[in-house]
Amino acid sequence: MTGFKDHFSAAAKEYRAFRPTYPAELFAWLARIAPGRDAALDMGCGNGQVAVLLATHFRKVFAVDPSREQIRNAIAADNVEYRVAPAEATGLADGCVDLVAAGQALHWFDFERFYPEVRRLVRPTGGIFAAFTYGLIRMGGAVDAVIEGFYHEVLADYWPPERRHVDSGYQSLPFPFPEIAAPAFELVETWDLPRLVGYLTTWSAVKEYRQRTGSDPIPEVEAQLRQAWGAQPAREVCWPLALRVGRVNQGLNP
Repeated sequence: MTGFKDHFSAAAKEYRAFRPTYPAELFAWLARIAPGRDAALDMGCGNGQVAVLLATHFRKVFAVDPSREQIRNAIAADNVEYRVAPAEATGLADGCVDLVAAGQALHWFDFERFYPEVRRLVRPTGGIFAAFTYGLIRMGGAVDAVIEGFYHEVLADYWPPERRHVDSGYQSLPFPFPEIAAPAFELVETWDLPRLVGYLTTWSAVKEYRQRTGSDPIPEVEAQLRQAWGAQPAREVCWPLALRVGRVNQGLNP
């Protein structure tokens, strides 16, 4: 569990407060294609957003994250068991889950160790692995122009290299399971300007910018957003969701 790239522990409370919520329809679909609904696992669970949505469809949900601070700030649910553990070595029993999910997390994992762990954890009779990610926020017009400039120019040199996998919609990642075609899903919420600014503070590149330069890029981008925002108190925000979903241990047993 030592040595993981901890981009988010220091902002665990902000992460819980400002990150968007995944669509409920995604988890209903995953539950339908899973071979059973006894147990699911949320890998790199962060504050538990995925875990609690899985918990509405599965009898038991395990949720693991190497950040103790993220687990400390996780959303409680009666049938969710949180553990401080890396995705590559969860400590869970062999063959204990029907579905493994990783929301906005797969790009941080050590693939050579992670995928064998998924195979170990999924039931020998088969199960589902689903990884999903959302990219750059979309709000339309001048606000998008400000956010794109912040993302691609101001923070260009501060994103970790793993971010390229998010930008590719996870198509650049290795994926060793037979894939299942997924419906189109998107995250859609209505936010005011303070919520948007709070969300930007959770970006890993903002943390890196602050550490390397000793200054904060948020006040300047907030001023630009305020000018671009217009008179409306709130705006619709959207993130297209990219999914890679596959069958695990398929055909290992007759």
